[in-house]
Amino acid sequence: MNPRLALKIDVDTLEGFCQGVPALLKILEDQGVRASFFLALGPDNSGRAIWRVFRQQGFLQKMLRTRAPAIYGFKTMCYGTLLPAPLIGPGAPQLPRRIAAAGHEVGLHGYDHVGWHDQLFSFTPARVSREISQAQQAFAAALGRRALAFAAPGWQCSYASRAVLASQGFLYGSDTRGQAPYFPRFGSQVTPVLEIPTTLPTLDELLGFNGCGPRDFFRLVRSRLQATQPQVLTIHAEVEGGPLRDEFARFLAQCRAQRVEFFRLEDWARDLLQEPAQIPVAPVHSRRLPGRAGKVSCQGTAEAWG
Repeated sequence: MNPRLALKIDVDTLEGFCQGVPALLKILEDQGVRASFFLALGPDNSGRAIWRVFRQQGFLQKMLRTRAPAIYGFKTMCYGTLLPAPLIGPGAPQLPRRIAAAGHEVGLHGYDHVGWHDQLFSFTPARVSREISQAQQAFAAALGRRALAFAAPGWQCSYASRAVLASQGFLYGSDTRGQAPYFPRFGSQVTPVLEIPTTLPTLDELLGFNGCGPRDFFRLVRSRLQATQPQVLTIHAEVEGGPLRDEFARFLAQCRAQRVEFFRLEDWARDLLQEPAQIPVAPVHSRRLPGRAGKVSCQGTAEAWG
């Protein structure tokens, strides 16, 4: 049995959407790999992330360590502050259909990415519902159908956000960091939408951390691939589809040589949901991860149903 890996591609910004996604599509086509793309389609408020300097421990250090201005670009880092926040979806309206036509999965990564990332836990249930509904409207306008999958910006999820996913008929979410698929529990409330967490660290978390370079990171990822457990790697269109695209292409070629099998998250979700009683329940906790600023939603210890 070969190692199995899902590529979860988050698209956070206008630059990532218009420039990073086409670059990634070419790389994936060259390697014969299918992936799961998650698109933020609302305003690009990337510049407002600067306020995390005052709210999130380690944010400034991370920006300096990863050389964020060089990766994201000065213009992107001004959107929503010095420059108006452009809508991401209209920047390349044909692109979502192009992603789907290439055989990749297309899901939602929220509407206002920065707003959700920084303020979710202050949102009312009505505000959460409005954010997801706006994203669905933009998605339907682009693809002619509703999204079935949602990936929370910044791995920030709550009982309210998961309840909205259930009420709006999502097949699954990929909102947390964890070890394996599960049904999330918040306090005593178990939410019924399957969660498929990101299981591996991300490049932006480890880049520059203890001298870690892109090749070191991708070597680490390959070392963690094993036949016994599928893994989920989140990449970013702005990073692996931007300045580090050559390193990412090299990584995929090495994975193919290692006989890694790539799969889409939607396909795995449908397989798992054939036997929902076999899927464990696990609590969701907010905690810090190495190399990451602020806290993210993480899978706790798995429990059996009932």
